[in-house]
Amino acid sequence: MLSLQRQGTPDTSPLLSSSSGGGGTAPPHASSSPLRIDRLDRIDSRSSRDFAWHPHPPPMPGSSPSTGGGFLGPRLGSSSSLGGGATGYQSIEGHGLTLSRSSSSAADVFSAGSGLLLREGEDPEGRSPRERNRRCPFVIGVAGGTASGKTTVCDKIIQRLHDQCVVMLNQDSFYRSLTEEEMQDVENYNFDSPDAFDTPALLECLEQLKAGRHCEVPTYDFTQHRRGSETRKVEPADVIILEGILVLHMQELRAHCNMLVYVDTDDDVRLARRIQRDVQHRGRDIASVIHQYTIFVKPAFDQYVAPSRRYADIIIPWQRGDNLVAIDLITQHISLKLRCHDLLRIYPNLELLPSNFQIRGMHTIIRDASSSKNDFVFYADRLNRLIVEAGLGHLPFQEKIVKTPTGHRYVGVDFTRGICGVSIIRSGEAMETALRECCQGIKLGKILVHRHGPHEEEEVIYERLPSDIAQRHVLLLDPLVGTGRTACRAVQVLLARGVQQDKILFLSMVAAPEAIHKLCGSYPGMKVLTSEIDRGLDENCRIVPGIGEFGERYFSD
Repeated sequence: MLSLQRQGTPDTSPLLSSSSGGGGTAPPHASSSPLRIDRLDRIDSRSSRDFAWHPHPPPMPGSSPSTGGGFLGPRLGSSSSLGGGATGYQSIEGHGLTLSRSSSSAADVFSAGSGLLLREGEDPEGRSPRERNRRCPFVIGVAGGTASGKTTVCDKIIQRLHDQCVVMLNQDSFYRSLTEEEMQDVENYNFDSPDAFDTPALLECLEQLKAGRHCEVPTYDFTQHRRGSETRKVEPADVIILEGILVLHMQELRAHCNMLVYVDTDDDVRLARRIQRDVQHRGRDIASVIHQYTIFVKPAFDQYVAPSRRYADIIIPWQRGDNLVAIDLITQHISLKLRCHDLLRIYPNLELLPSNFQIRGMHTIIRDASSSKNDFVFYADRLNRLIVEAGLGHLPFQEKIVKTPTGHRYVGVDFTRGICGVSIIRSGEAMETALRECCQGIKLGKILVHRHGPHEEEEVIYERLPSDIAQRHVLLLDPLVGTGRTACRAVQVLLARGVQQDKILFLSMVAAPEAIHKLCGSYPGMKVLTSEIDRGLDENCRIVPGIGEFGERYFSD
């Protein structure tokens, strides 16, 4: 849990800016297509402020002008440099991949066999517009005592996320209408109890928004203590802010949130704000407000709200109402998450190898059905080496001081001792070469799991593991994971041999979302690292678009 204190004047510049740099205006559809933003991390690691949609791509040297469509490239006038100066023609060429710059235009042109140069409405992975837009939104839960400043915090977050589509759900909108019996004794009704809210209706609205559908939010009349006849239509968005006093208290609401924020304000400040709000906007008198606060609000705060701060990821002190440092840190984190794969927002134990043109180009080759075996093995080994190196970086280390040949001291780190690799036969054995090249003399084990059918439990046919594996960090190797069932069975074998869950690092080249859900959800202490996450599985449980039968392509003549 992180508690953010105000320590100075913040930098209020947004992390993502659609207006910085100048030049390159987006087409009308660009702001509504999550693909345009999501692809940025695959194109380059720089900030998205350096890129823009160019409606008409300039021709490549020796080619005819393109008609219609557009491309995603650096903004005109951007300081980004892609391989050289502003003039001349330079290129970085690989197997089926070219990054070029043409002096005939001020814009940069991206082209690749994998489809980075797109016509309007095209998708490089063949998804329909409905599938492209069905992205999992980032859900923020904001709680705190009455009149603590929750709504103000939410408003400031929305203002700083102006490049994103944000909607807010207020828990106050989901108060249930009082019955006639309750209305007769409304002065003694506890509006701060969990029973006062229609939580199923709130959950239904939240689930509809997460599924990419609009929802109808009720309106509540605080003077009549009942719902109005009209509803407010809320459209799906990139970010959903769920605000209310009991958001952190209710487990069913916390389960839907990717970030939990608690707004902390002193009791006397909150009481003064509540008196002012209820008198001016809810038709109450001062005496009734103080009576309700003393009898119901303060006890409910002590019972439900204050203890819920232990669930918060971030606690924002809001005594003065101007902790903008905390707001900026939150919005920068959200902006970063929005540029990540959906599953990275859900599972903190999931790691995706940062993509670049080289990795994308190697994936293009090994996914190409026409690639020769030599090319497939060569580029699969290169990818495996990168994956293993990235995985080793997640292992613990110790500081080590050495003396250089010049006689000076160098403060570095010492590699982790006591690691071993375990491959899942047969495809996993293809990753052993990369592991041996990175770790000389490393011990290796093997596990063979037999799959009888889609609904039958996997059977372990063979296992050969180091006798002291329980004391080691284990790198579990399997280049392709589809359903995740075989991988989970292998993890169970390691756990049965005494290996701690947090000492297992699962490495793969391509994973289906179904496997990520099963592995990361079942074993939250285990780190899962992959280089790409594909769309899903077909009716035969094959990864789509996938690589095919990895073991056959790698080992067969």
